Amino acid sequence: MSNNVLEGKNILVTGGTGSFGKAFTETVLTSHNPARLVIYSRDELKQFEMAQTFSDTRYPGIRYFIGDVRDEARLRRALEGVDIVVHAAALKQVPAAEYNPFECIKTNVLGAQNLIEACLDSGVKRVVALSTDKAAAPVNLYGATKLCSDKLFIAANNIKGGRDISFSVVRYGNVMGSRGSVIPFFLERKHTGVLPITDSNMTRFNISLRDGVDMVLWALANADGGEIFVPKIPSYRVPDVATAVAPECRQEVVGIRPGEKIHEEMITASDSQNTVDLGRYYAILSSHSPEAIDDYTRRKGGRRVANGFRYDSGSNEHFLAVEEIRELVSEHVIGKTVDR
Repeated sequence: MSNNVLEGKNILVTGGTGSFGKAFTETVLTSHNPARLVIYSRDELKQFEMAQTFSDTRYPGIRYFIGDVRDEARLRRALEGVDIVVHAAALKQVPAAEYNPFECIKTNVLGAQNLIEACLDSGVKRVVALSTDKAAAPVNLYGATKLCSDKLFIAANNIKGGRDISFSVVRYGNVMGSRGSVIPFFLERKHTGVLPITDSNMTRFNISLRDGVDMVLWALANADGGEIFVPKIPSYRVPDVATAVAPECRQEVVGIRPGEKIHEEMITASDSQNTVDLGRYYAILSSHSPEAIDDYTRRKGGRRVANGFRYDSGSNEHFLAVEEIRELVSEHVIGKTVDR
């Protein structure tokens, strides 16, 4: 990606103290020379801890702004003079969302709408929102709120009027080592000698934090507005992860939990008619006009996917072998704290 896209720009990251926010901050500050980078989040302790690494003494352009996406007035204040927004704030723990549904809705849905309204009125030029594979054909409340959020961001392009602003979404699978996910759970449990497996056939997509940051940067440079971008990433089988992390442990099948799928989807068959293969990524387009989709495909050098195409972790062409998983865990997880 060209440095010109972010160089000299004012950037705001919601949920900026999460692992994505910290990785994005490191990449932007060291490689893209922004004028100002605003970390917007509600946890003062996490901001203090992050400032030990990214201080305003070392990086004069960084700002730490306490606020919640539920607070539209605070968002408007934080967005003054901002050119680019990356929206990473969310409540994402599936069991917590099931037990506290409206809290999840307040942050993931109403918070998204607050941000959209504030961006439309603040002179922001580009917005990229982070999504999840759980937003495709959702079976739990978290996924349903993120699907709703995705729809809000995509539809925002319809109400921008003459404003020079675009809204797009990036949707990817499990970030390797994210808090509450299977790899750190297995690492914590390996001392017991037994690893619980929900289902021996379960699969998941896998993406590293670095690749997630690269995807957002790519979207900022290449989005027209109105796309949901999906990366081509490998899958893993959950029993293979257990074998990679702790081959000495016995695996015990305990049954699938409420709100879980055997396989995760990122593109459903219903999306196939307006999905374009861009090479490294897919783009699910908001327009169902064949002419508009063909024009986008030509301009981007892509190709239409076949009708009925679907992209799920169970039928993925690329599965990680046990040794590949072990190497990735060693590189991306062990000794690191990943909370998003």
